[in-house]
Amino acid sequence: MHKHSTHARKNPHTHPEPAKPTGSGNGSSNGTQAMHQPVLVLNASYEPINICAARRAIVLVLKGVAMTEEENGHYLHAARIAMRVPSVIRLVEYRRIPHQTRALSRKNILLRDRNTCQYCTRVLPSGDLTLDHVIPRSRGGLSTWENLVACCQECNRTKGNQLLREAGLKLMREPRAFTLHTSRHIMRMIGRSDAKWRKYLFY
Repeated sequence: MHKHSTHARKNPHTHPEPAKPTGSGNGSSNGTQAMHQPVLVLNASYEPINICAARRAIVLVLKGVAMTEEENGHYLHAARIAMRVPSVIRLVEYRRIPHQTRALSRKNILLRDRNTCQYCTRVLPSGDLTLDHVIPRSRGGLSTWENLVACCQECNRTKGNQLLREAGLKLMREPRAFTLHTSRHIMRMIGRSDAKWRKYLFY
């Protein structure tokens, strides 16, 4: 059983804006990048259930919905608060997570595809990626898990309204629905390089 962290306290009246995160003082990456770092979300039972950006994790902690279990080494300085940026958070109340396909959304498609253009394999920030219909909508393609992929703007322009063979493009992998199994697989891939995640993912 993991010990409860004392780094985070409930403070429902405090808000994280305007926020100016800073580095940890050890030459780490800038604060803006720190706020977009992935954070592992645990259920109240310590079961890993999701990944979110550090900015979202801080909001959950400040609202008293979650508490910090691990930190990523950065510090958040805002108008009315100073706190360490979390690397792992745990929900205060247990939530039942249905074992079914996740909601179809831009966020979940980018998470499934690990922010990687499925044509040129470049890894990019979310803001630099688009969603591409493998079979264009103008050619009868639907907005489904199996027909939507993360795509850089350059590849999107190259492909246009063409089919893959017409554009001379190939997919990295066949797009599939994002299930809880997919989510756990992604968590474990990230956890292999983050010692603070590993103890929650490999047991």
